Amino acid sequence: MNAPIVLFGFKRARELSLTLDALKANYLAPETNLYVFVDAAKKPEDEPKVKEVHKLLDELTGFKSIYRDYAKSNIGCADSIIRGISYVLDRHSSAIMVEDDLITSPNFLDYMNQCLDYYKDKPKAYSIAGYTFPFKKPESYAYDAYFIPRHSPWGWATWADRWKSIDWSVADFDEFIKDKSRQAAFMEGGADLVRMLRRQIEGEIDAWDIRYGYSQFKAGGITVYPTVSKVQNIGFGQDATHTDIFNRYKTALDDGQKRTFDLPDVVQNTEYYKRKNIQQYSFATRFYNRLKTYAGMR
Repeated sequence: MNAPIVLFGFKRARELSLTLDALKANYLAPETNLYVFVDAAKKPEDEPKVKEVHKLLDELTGFKSIYRDYAKSNIGCADSIIRGISYVLDRHSSAIMVEDDLITSPNFLDYMNQCLDYYKDKPKAYSIAGYTFPFKKPESYAYDAYFIPRHSPWGWATWADRWKSIDWSVADFDEFIKDKSRQAAFMEGGADLVRMLRRQIEGEIDAWDIRYGYSQFKAGGITVYPTVSKVQNIGFGQDATHTDIFNRYKTALDDGQKRTFDLPDVVQNTEYYKRKNIQQYSFATRFYNRLKTYAGMR
């Protein structure tokens, strides 16, 4: 049985429409149950935008079934996502998550379901990413997926047992932040991770994914990524989280022709891709991308 899709919306009807069109174009969409969660407006001026999203979703078809949950009051980004995924994973053994600023390839659901089935009994595989940077695949690399120690929230999937193990309070943060060796180990997934976790704990950001990634790290888990991206992020514009910055996440979206994937059997970090990922999240690369923003590049 195909894993359900958990879709999150808020106030961006235009982006959501593009996301829905791409999801409906997936080969497995008619055979897949869809759960939709929409947070309520935080400010009065956002209410018409949220109602526009409701109207779009009320008219939606193209899936095996559609469950709609429209919040009555504003929950907030992180809590809304945690609530929605928890609801679905209380009822299903796995799920595929999509937010309202993602374009998926036609074979996105094929890839996700095959990975969910293939790695369900391999607990070191903690999550499945749909997005990847456009890293050049080595000619000697035979697989359609690779592993690195960084969680990705852009079109992703997991299993109920992994999700229910997450400590959302990050109860051991004070101990962690004093341990330089553990911090260094966590940053094998990227030099930005410790800072993001600290900002979450200090209330500077409202993020669920850094907490998921930290719990994944503590459990010794890693994430499986596709060698060709099944997701493109379009959330770099008006009303977007990443408004008016250089989009360093542009990638080559899979053409969707391939529907059966060669997956690595051993769940361990893929050193070539791990090195490439560390380069992408290095301080030097992030500073260079900031300069591109200042130069007006988008």
